[in-house]
Amino acid sequence: MNNQRWLSFNYFTFFFTWGIFMPYWTGWLTGDKGLSVSAASIIIGAGLLTRSFSTLILFPVATNRFSISTVMKGIALLSLVLMISYIPFESYSVLLLITVLFSLIYPNLMPGVEGSATILLAHEKLDYGKSRSFGSIGYTVALIVVGLGTSLFQEKAIYWLMLAGIVFIIFSQFQATPLILKTEPKIQNSNTSIGNFKKLFTSKEFLIILIISVLLQGSHTSYYNYGFIYLQDLGINSFYIGLILNVAVLGEILFFAKADSFLANMKISTMYIWAAIGSTLRWVLVFLFPNVFVFIGSQLLHVISFGYAHYATIQFISKRLKTSQIPTAQGMYTSFAMSLINALLTFPAGFLYEVSAKTAFLGMIACTIPALLLTLATKRKYNY
Repeated sequence: MNNQRWLSFNYFTFFFTWGIFMPYWTGWLTGDKGLSVSAASIIIGAGLLTRSFSTLILFPVATNRFSISTVMKGIALLSLVLMISYIPFESYSVLLLITVLFSLIYPNLMPGVEGSATILLAHEKLDYGKSRSFGSIGYTVALIVVGLGTSLFQEKAIYWLMLAGIVFIIFSQFQATPLILKTEPKIQNSNTSIGNFKKLFTSKEFLIILIISVLLQGSHTSYYNYGFIYLQDLGINSFYIGLILNVAVLGEILFFAKADSFLANMKISTMYIWAAIGSTLRWVLVFLFPNVFVFIGSQLLHVISFGYAHYATIQFISKRLKTSQIPTAQGMYTSFAMSLINALLTFPAGFLYEVSAKTAFLGMIACTIPALLLTLATKRKYNY
């Protein structure tokens, strides 16, 4: 298996589970475990908070002591153990504890696979978009399978498919790994990680990019946490919900497959501007027209709201930073943009959803508009 195929395979296996965990876990907690939306939101929010600090601290520290390959294998095995521990429990407090522990470990697979990609990109010519599109394919397959599974076996199918997905990840991690990812770090002490944190936190250019990324990715919080429940409230069958959610991911697949050539000459700031505008339009449409057809149409904007923002950040990390800084930067991006901001916004979004479901989506423009203004204000000064 060559390095391009290895990366594609690992993107597929991870995002298959991510396509279950992100959109459906709240639905599993409410449907199979019998929790209220507010109680499930607290559990999800606690998990997101844990994830943000875990990917920020544990992943960079672990990759400073061990090869990224060793770290990924350990994460996958521990994730399986924690997932199995969900089986016998129904108690809110125990489910909260397990979710916190699971969120301490499992989400580190994301900076792991993205970090693997950026390291490989820095050392050889790979098509990032091509491999990343397999992640979107994995996400798509998950949505279809879960949609079919929940229509036949109710919400309990969500859990068993997630468990099977983690087993699939373990299998992928024990395939032939690129040699560069097996390389042990040269300096094996905590000062290296601390040094990288300090350098990145004192880099105004990196902080601007990080803040913009955090705002743009955070604007998807209501969609990730409540998209499944929102469509249920509209009276849509579970199988069709899976298909509807897939519209966004199918767009992702096409986008990432052509992103390297399509966006080759586009500046990072221009990508962020498009992402901010597309995201604002997306959530305003869902608010103004609360029906399934507009929701489906808004899914097409996911390519811009998520795809452009993510691709821009990955390009910045892989092209503007040193190889030794990539795992730390990737951990920070995953921590703040994919976890912490979602955790912080889950609580107000959950409150807004209880008041009015569509308002929870409109509230996300509190992230997109500042992201747009910040990009416009800084793009020339920092030349990105």
